[in-house]
Amino acid sequence: MIELKNVNKTLSKRKVLDNINYTFEYGKVYGLCGPNGSGKTMLLRAICGLIVPDSGEVIIDGKVLHKEISFPPNAGIVIENMTLLPQYTAFDNLKLIADLRKIAGDKEINDTLKRVGLDSKLKVRKYSLGMKQRLNIAQAIFEKQNIILLDEPTNALDQEGVQQIYQLIREERDRGALVIIATHHAEDLNEMCDRILYVAEGRLNEK
Repeated sequence: MIELKNVNKTLSKRKVLDNINYTFEYGKVYGLCGPNGSGKTMLLRAICGLIVPDSGEVIIDGKVLHKEISFPPNAGIVIENMTLLPQYTAFDNLKLIADLRKIAGDKEINDTLKRVGLDSKLKVRKYSLGMKQRLNIAQAIFEKQNIILLDEPTNALDQEGVQQIYQLIREERDRGALVIIATHHAEDLNEMCDRILYVAEGRLNEK
């Protein structure tokens, strides 16, 4: 469970998160809907520990972020300008990550690449934008992360890829993961989300 309690953040004299209170539960997909600059991505960054709130608390499974833990212990993240190593294959990119935590093995890597529709042997420098997006999503799920944060997950994907990602996210939810998606695509929200939250000027509302 993720609890946000009176979370505030100001950047360059602009309030990007304005007294946000909400509880996210496992086994559900939440959609953050709002225009560019509304605070969607900043909220994801606060949840995964990439920015520190000026006030308030982000609590992950009962532990306060930046006090008891530095980052969510088992989270998969796709947020802005993810780094991929172009000289390596998709498999090798994931293998380098897997070697850090020793959770996923070769089978899990290959199975995940099949789920997102990627050739494990092609080097990333030959990838299209859509293929890079698929690999980003693969790294967010291949270790069976229990929190999955996705910023515009269907960007650069063709219609077949979009449907593939919809199905994958449903499967992750059914596995018990807590999934939060930030998007301005209404069709993404309708297809994937159990709860839709509206973000405007740093404030969060459920309608």
